[in-house]
Amino acid sequence: MPNRLITLTTDFGLNDYFVGTMKGVILGINPAAQIVDICNSIQSFDVLDGALTIAQAYSYFPADTVHLVIVDPGVGSERRPLLITTEKHMFLAPDNGVMSIVYERSERLSVRQITASHYFLQPVSQTFHGRDVFAACAGWLSKGVEISKFGDEIIDFVRFSAPKPKPVNEKTLKGVVLKSDKFGNLITNFTPKEVPQLFTAEPPAFCIQVGKAEVTKIRTAYAQAAPGEVFGILGSMGYLEISANRAAANRLVGADKGSEVSIAF
Repeated sequence: MPNRLITLTTDFGLNDYFVGTMKGVILGINPAAQIVDICNSIQSFDVLDGALTIAQAYSYFPADTVHLVIVDPGVGSERRPLLITTEKHMFLAPDNGVMSIVYERSERLSVRQITASHYFLQPVSQTFHGRDVFAACAGWLSKGVEISKFGDEIIDFVRFSAPKPKPVNEKTLKGVVLKSDKFGNLITNFTPKEVPQLFTAEPPAFCIQVGKAEVTKIRTAYAQAAPGEVFGILGSMGYLEISANRAAANRLVGADKGSEVSIAF
């Protein structure tokens, strides 16, 4: 029987019993389970932050990994628990759009509503499906229970499109800050697809307006900038980031998640 790796991506934080208890449920079902934390510090209730995080991480794990993605502000409501399978991976998540970017990037996709309640812990709490539904199902999946046994396929699952940059005129585009990371880098929704000229060896004159700052330099490494200098850089997520060398760019420019970003050439 397979012993599938399990990952956790949640907004439960590290100060309560939630994450540890989910691991206990998994290990109670499969004592040999291997569990890896991707991130348990997703912004509370922030489905987009969860979608961005799992989309950046899952493909680096071995094929047949089970990814638990629990950002679930609708817990206890009529929202459905899902089991998603893509080309190489499996995901357990609430049907609230948290898997939207994974959906967008997957060529082969199967989405099932989990209805086989005999795989749940009983009784099922109205406030902690991460423990009673999703962690329990992850434990059984890791032991090799067939995917088809959890429920039937559906096609009306919830999905959304991440915000895309929009042209203002021939020379200007407007976008948004998707998130601010632990170092204060501002991750925008601009990619090389929208602004390829920004990442050439000799980009044309440009100005990035974000918060109170006007950024006119692109760097390829943080250390290329002077300490405290604000600049643009293509980050590991594949997006344009507004960063500062050894400083928090979000504080320096007065911007955060949701702030408007414009690029004028």
